[in-house]
Amino acid sequence: MRGTTIGETPRVSEREFQRTVLDLAHALGWRAYHAWMSARSAAGFPDLVLVRRGRIVIAELKSERGKLTAGQAAWLADLSDCPVEVYVWRLSEWDKIRTILEGGE
Repeated sequence: MRGTTIGETPRVSEREFQRTVLDLAHALGWRAYHAWMSARSAAGFPDLVLVRRGRIVIAELKSERGKLTAGQAAWLADLSDCPVEVYVWRLSEWDKIRTILEGGE
């Protein structure tokens, strides 16, 4: 990931962060979905849906200071009631993201 560093966490765009997460997911064998043109998607639907070996991970990616919209919070709350893993991921949680995608929790 490119970007300038603030403290220990590099500043990168959500797009770059997403590309890095998708690269890792693909390398680990996850099938991934991301709507390229969110303008025609349901408002607030999460950024990523990842599927591998009986697991479904749904993740909203945010910058360190990014806040969830009301629509995003509503989707994540509803999805949290389902038998799927639902996360809001930030770059500062990279080790946790890697652990989850590698198969741990």
